[in-house]
Amino acid sequence: MQQVKIFKSVDTELDDLEKQINRFIRKNNVRVLSISGNHSASMDTGGGPMNTFSGGDVTVIMLFEIESPSR
Repeated sequence: MQQVKIFKSVDTELDDLEKQINRFIRKNNVRVLSISGNHSASMDTGGGPMNTFSGGDVTVIMLFEIESPSR
């Protein structure tokens, strides 16, 4: 049976997000079919140089497969 899991974090905590995703895979013994992600950065409105970005949201969508429950 195919399932979807959505993970959300910020780009300053990517190491923790990676650990969370890997822990989920190991703990639930899932077969990952695909992983995709999106980084939504916001422009820094401070007085710094142009094209400076502040921290942004990171969303990871995982499609995985688990065994169908027995009836």
